[in-house]
Amino acid sequence: MKEKVVLAFSGGLDTSFCVPWLIHEKGLEVHTVIVNTGGFTAEEAKQIEERALTLGAATHTCIDAVEDYYTRGIKYLIFGNVLKNNTYPLSVSSERFFQAMAVLDHVKKVKAQYVAHGSTGAGNDQVRFDLVFEVLAPDVKIMAPIRELALTRQQEIDYLKERGFDFSWEKSKYSINQGIWGTSIGGVETLKSSGVLPEEAYPSQVTASGAERITIGFEKGEPVSLNGTEMKPVELIHQLHNTASRYGIGRDVHVGDTIIGTKGRVAFEAPAPLIIVKAHHLLEKHVLTKQQLYWKEQLSNWYGQLMHEAQYLEPVMRNIETFLTDTQQYVTGEVQVELRPYHFAVLGCSSDYDLMSSRFGEYGESNKSFLGQDVVGFTKVMANPLKIYYTIHDHDQS
Repeated sequence: MKEKVVLAFSGGLDTSFCVPWLIHEKGLEVHTVIVNTGGFTAEEAKQIEERALTLGAATHTCIDAVEDYYTRGIKYLIFGNVLKNNTYPLSVSSERFFQAMAVLDHVKKVKAQYVAHGSTGAGNDQVRFDLVFEVLAPDVKIMAPIRELALTRQQEIDYLKERGFDFSWEKSKYSINQGIWGTSIGGVETLKSSGVLPEEAYPSQVTASGAERITIGFEKGEPVSLNGTEMKPVELIHQLHNTASRYGIGRDVHVGDTIIGTKGRVAFEAPAPLIIVKAHHLLEKHVLTKQQLYWKEQLSNWYGQLMHEAQYLEPVMRNIETFLTDTQQYVTGEVQVELRPYHFAVLGCSSDYDLMSSRFGEYGESNKSFLGQDVVGFTKVMANPLKIYYTIHDHDQS
């Protein structure tokens, strides 16, 4: 009986090459699996399945992991207002762990001795996949044919043609990786520091003009309504993407450090994540205290960094999630957002827990909880340590 391998399969050239190579060169029974984290339609999934079976896979399985991805990942990215380097909502990097976990579940289901993926040796994804397998299934052997063989694209095409698989492998000018939390776009322009992607590189084209106002409702930090219509967070994210992408909103370029130490540059389109994060953050500014906001920012930055660098299994992540969840108790209310071509603005919010309450005064106008003379005494006490310092040091402020 042949040993089994589960291959994380996307239908692209690299993973297509892996199927016959694992069958003919390694003598394995190949079971392909694709994990949907919101990146393709049912029709696209069917086409991928047909290609896998045509290439010789014994079975092909499509796993829907969108809800799991939201519940265990995206939700905390919203709670933490996570934008890596104040720019990138971890559109691709955050989904890889959940894809790897779903692949591993399938490995156990078919009782495979091997797990394989099509990552090269030059990026982050190889680490993200390998780490999950190494930690949670150390007895399962990891195979990465593209990384191990270091083949050129043409060599992969020639190998497939020799075995009768003459698919069209015309390389797209741009590499598109789409998921519910955004789409990354790579091209020759992103390989250098000064390159600028043209309009046609983005998957969503601008079809809307003028201005449109929307309202996002949050309950304990989670987005639960759009323009007054209640819906589940995943549905809301999809709806918001469909609305905002027509304006070309959510485009930017992320520059950061890869796990393996090099600098990387990638464009992305993430209208829903950026709008939700900014709207959520505004609501928090109104309902959380100064210290809550400060410490949330510190821990959220670490959470995003660890998520990006394949450390989701690190126990401190669960600790930070507990903290973030606790801070969301009063993050309930509605936020108004205006959409315009290539731009959005968070306008204002309303909440029963708004700490900007007129019962205590109005900023810059009046206060109701203390007298003006109280401020004089407060300022004297606050200034005292500095008065001592500069008196001792002869008023040296240099």
